[in-house]
Amino acid sequence: MTAPRRDIRVSIDRGGTFTDVFAAQDAHDRNAAPRTLVLKLLSVDPKNYPDANVEGIRRVLEHFTGQPHPRNVPLPTHRLASISLGTTVATNALLERNGEPCALFITKGFRDLLEIGNQARPAIFDLKVLKPEVLYEKVVEVDERVTLVGYTISETGHPTEEDRKTAVTGVTGELVRIHQKPDLAAVRAQLQDVYARGYRSVAICLLHSYTYPDHELAIADLARQVGFTNVTASAAIMPRIKAVPRGMTAVTDAYLTPKIKQYVDSFMRGFQTLDGVNVQFMRSDGGLTPVSDFRGYSAILSGPAGGVVGFGMTSYSKRKNIPVIGFDMGGTSTDVSRYDGALDHVFETTTAGVTIFSPQLDIHTVAAGGSSRLFFRTGMFVVGPESAGSEPGPICYRKPGGVLAITDANLQLGRISVAHFPKIFGPNEDQPLDVAGVERAFATLTAEINQSLGTTMTPDEVAFGYIKIANETMGQKVLAITQGKGYDVQKHILSCFGGAGAQHAVAVARNLGITRVYVHRHAPILSAYGLSLASIVHEVQEPCHNPFNDAEFPALRGKADALAEQATTYLRGKGLNAVTTEAYYNLRYQGTDTNLMIRQREPNAAKIIADFEIDYVREFGFKLDRDIICDDVRVRGSGRDVQGPGILTGDDLADELDKLTHTPAPAPKLTQSMYFEHSGRIQAPLYLLDDLRPGHTVDGPALLIDAKNTIVLPPGSTATMTTATVVIDVQRGVGIIKSLRADVCDPIQLALFGHRFMHIAEQMGHTLQKTSISANIKERLDFSCALFSPDGALVSNAPHIPVHLGSMQEAVKGQIAQCPEMHDGDVFVTNHPSCGGSHLPDITVITPVFDQGRIIFFVASRGHHADIGGISPGSMPPNSKELWEEGAMIKSFKIVDQGRFQEQGIVDLLNAPGKYPGSAPTRNLRDNLSDLKAQIAANHRGIVLCRQLIAEYGLDVVQAYMGFIRRNAELAVRDLLKRVAAEYGPRLHAKEFMDDGSPIELSVTIDPKSGSATFDFSGTGPEVYANINAPPSVTYSAIIYCLRCMVNMSIPLNQGCLAPVAIYIPPGTLLAPSDSAAVVGGNVMTSQRLVDVILKAFRACAASQGDCNNLTFGASADPTTGTGGFGYYETIAGGAGAGPSWHGASGVHTHMTNTRITDVEILERRYPVLARTFGLRPGSGGAGQFHGGNGVVRELEFTVPLQVSILSERRVFAPYGLNGGHDAERGMNLLIKGKDGRVVNLGGKNSVHVEPGDVVRICTPGGGGYGVPAAAEGVGTK
Repeated sequence: MTAPRRDIRVSIDRGGTFTDVFAAQDAHDRNAAPRTLVLKLLSVDPKNYPDANVEGIRRVLEHFTGQPHPRNVPLPTHRLASISLGTTVATNALLERNGEPCALFITKGFRDLLEIGNQARPAIFDLKVLKPEVLYEKVVEVDERVTLVGYTISETGHPTEEDRKTAVTGVTGELVRIHQKPDLAAVRAQLQDVYARGYRSVAICLLHSYTYPDHELAIADLARQVGFTNVTASAAIMPRIKAVPRGMTAVTDAYLTPKIKQYVDSFMRGFQTLDGVNVQFMRSDGGLTPVSDFRGYSAILSGPAGGVVGFGMTSYSKRKNIPVIGFDMGGTSTDVSRYDGALDHVFETTTAGVTIFSPQLDIHTVAAGGSSRLFFRTGMFVVGPESAGSEPGPICYRKPGGVLAITDANLQLGRISVAHFPKIFGPNEDQPLDVAGVERAFATLTAEINQSLGTTMTPDEVAFGYIKIANETMGQKVLAITQGKGYDVQKHILSCFGGAGAQHAVAVARNLGITRVYVHRHAPILSAYGLSLASIVHEVQEPCHNPFNDAEFPALRGKADALAEQATTYLRGKGLNAVTTEAYYNLRYQGTDTNLMIRQREPNAAKIIADFEIDYVREFGFKLDRDIICDDVRVRGSGRDVQGPGILTGDDLADELDKLTHTPAPAPKLTQSMYFEHSGRIQAPLYLLDDLRPGHTVDGPALLIDAKNTIVLPPGSTATMTTATVVIDVQRGVGIIKSLRADVCDPIQLALFGHRFMHIAEQMGHTLQKTSISANIKERLDFSCALFSPDGALVSNAPHIPVHLGSMQEAVKGQIAQCPEMHDGDVFVTNHPSCGGSHLPDITVITPVFDQGRIIFFVASRGHHADIGGISPGSMPPNSKELWEEGAMIKSFKIVDQGRFQEQGIVDLLNAPGKYPGSAPTRNLRDNLSDLKAQIAANHRGIVLCRQLIAEYGLDVVQAYMGFIRRNAELAVRDLLKRVAAEYGPRLHAKEFMDDGSPIELSVTIDPKSGSATFDFSGTGPEVYANINAPPSVTYSAIIYCLRCMVNMSIPLNQGCLAPVAIYIPPGTLLAPSDSAAVVGGNVMTSQRLVDVILKAFRACAASQGDCNNLTFGASADPTTGTGGFGYYETIAGGAGAGPSWHGASGVHTHMTNTRITDVEILERRYPVLARTFGLRPGSGGAGQFHGGNGVVRELEFTVPLQVSILSERRVFAPYGLNGGHDAERGMNLLIKGKDGRVVNLGGKNSVHVEPGDVVRICTPGGGGYGVPAAAEGVGTK
């Protein structure tokens, strides 16, 4: 008897709410198209079935075989050829933190490395710092250590011949020194102890294992011997430099892979057998992998990846070569991606607070979806980011506690046909969407808005306003993946999928200037459809550290060929014969950390370098005259067992459109009451897609629906039917802007302009980060960008570095005063404290923008330059007494004079410190010039975007909304001050002392009626003969930061925040020093102590560490050769203060800074230093009902003679507790001499010459506790 033919292929995408199924049955005639089936079912429905995937396959088998298959009986599989699955199991486990309990084995001294991470806090204005929880439950330190030989920062760091004799060569070709081999017997005992505690999954991350994996692999082998069922060695799954993301990737895998295996086991129990069935899962990189090889670290984007494959293959035409944007709008969020014939990957991403090294599709997510909540706050319309979810859901879902959401707004506007929507709501799940409830809710909200603003808006206008804001938010993410990477957004097609996307896609496209939209017939289930089109993929890679040039290329190509053979062998072992491989080289310029993965189109080094330079210029705007380094060789192998089921590709679509005869669709019998911006409420035609045929055209306004799609056609758009896709052509400029008045504030436009202004500042920051060279700006992100009105008032500042917030506008106003004559094409540079500067390393670049001979606005960017000369490397001397000792002083210099870059003039200014005794010129002129040019480029980007806004709305309207935005922020601060006065009275006071005993005193007087206040710093100590003096601009920054934090909701950050506040700073005090006073510590220390004082006066929370712990080290260049000089600067995390309802976070940057710290492996590769310890400081946080966060301990050992400086506070006066909470521990800075072990307390501020073997130990302060601690808690945190 002949066995039945395996002719059924099933693809399933299981989402959080719905599971989508696409199935195909091969026709007996192999030239005929297969039969297909589409299903949608609830992902969780325990009353009816235990597993949605198995239930979907059961229904498929019943449909195609005509035979009944009872539930809860294992399914026969003799007709199944393949099952392809996309799943959110891993994503949900990560978001909900319910993965497998696991343990982490890590190099001794670094037990808390992954918890500290990059030390930045996720939201700079949240006093309650919410760091994501770590995924492991137990940490075991392994007494082992390897380091690299030499360092790359200067020519003096090359390994010697003696080094080559005593070191071993790592996988990357770098020399490795083994300081300590692990005692495997001791490690076995550690593993056995962890196993006895019930753990069965373990992750291993040892420093520099990417190049020397031997220690990790030995421990992994021991773990398997002990009995662990999941063992993840970081070097085995992702051998790339950077210990933190590599370690997080390993932990993520150990946390998620057992969860996936548990799910797979339960899934397989739904079948009699799966022998002979190709069961495969979608990975985050857009490729399928056999179920046996599906790992947690590659599963994060398993769900949305299928949609990217689906829209790419069905929308992109190689012949037309028009790139496509994927627009996937779901319930809680919207995913956007880009396809130009190849899947676009990124290799370091952060999901749910976890940074992962793994190839993933470049998908950008914005918290705007059908369930995004609608708010009216301080006169502004706000959409999200909070979501109604499915519980309680939007009001129209008829669930108790439902809240207004985007879905409700679409229903209010008639964009959903209730008659055609499933009746699945209400207690018995048999009622339609609740139209009346939505109408009542919008009527109530509209009345509130009209009463607050004195307007006469209708509920339709209010609902439409929220839709416009959501569309603007989603459009900004599209710009991030196009303009943000150097692509013209208007030269794309928008391909829409997801449940809610077709209701918004045309409006989003029109906002962006995109003229064509695709809506596939399978758009709501395109992720499942994409699974049926995907290839099986296997990737292999090998780290290296080689120059990329003609001489080195043969060796690198040899690595690629060997990896290609590995990938091919693997795929052929899975039964695939048609295998293709692609080689990639992970390239960067020497001295930078910005890598680009370049595909080898031809095995020719020159052509690969040319591709790298083209991509670099497109994304960053320039190329460098530096060597190119290859950090990894990667090969991606792919293959398919059969062609997809009846695929109609993008080329097929393009061919059909070329040949199609267009005819107007027959008039529909149905209409729908819909609201559009210009026409108001109308009866629009409602078309059933099943009644339309290829070639039929429909002009908007109209609504097109079928069982899967709801497509909104606004006026000015035309839909054309094809076999598989609805093609919508969008007229540009139709209905974008209604006539706006410059004298009246439209609350909807106010929200839109708030998004636009913020987008401009964010894009400036993105440009600056990309085009800069120095680690300070590109990696530590120590910069800020902002937009200013013609009078120099802050309009919008992206949330970059808080200490820059209020001070940049003083710099702009300073240039207005200094330079009464400005011309088009001029760019100014300043850093002087008397002209709005904070401290000298923060250089501000300011560009006036002209229209018809007058200044219409300013843009500015401020970046911390790693060295600008002065008496110590890093230009952060701890013992400076006069301003000239801290580096180059620039009150005002026209760095670009009517379009001409004045290089010699700025070089002279940066070298000027060398004329002072004991002071040096800038130690890194090349980086200074590169970063200044990057700041100019960032300003130019802001100007281009502002001009686009002006072209769209008109100058008078744009400038008017600059003022309206400021007034909105002012209103929020006035409301705050009124609440504070009502709770604590109209007078507030606080006093704190700097470590030298200088007082900072603040008296706040609030007018409870107007919500205005006076901040009076009388009683503050005089200017000091040291560097903790702070120019007034720093005080403004501290005040605006604290006010924004205490408002505790999203408001535009601008000059309006200070409008209700009068500030008095007595001249001659340390907060208003003379022009020549040293100030380098004022920006990084006094600013933090100012925040302590302000928050103490307002009783907001306990003190955080009150410091930045500024550590610098370096060496001056050889005076003869000019080589060997360098400087390094970092700020170190500490403890956050507790508050009325929260514990303080540990090991995090607080308040006025939020810079990243250099990864330990990058630090040791680049500099002559060995990190001995970087971990939390137990017990350093203050006890309390809510305890303060712990500080950290950081130990660095130096391998060559260097100058090391520490500039810190809170070494004398402890961070205060509040409301009965205990103070935190003070910080401490120690020098441990390598020769004799002598331990020396350096105090808070010192500079010292170190020899090889010397160690600096920085113990940072904790955060204060809040509330009286329980009797048993005692001092310090647990």
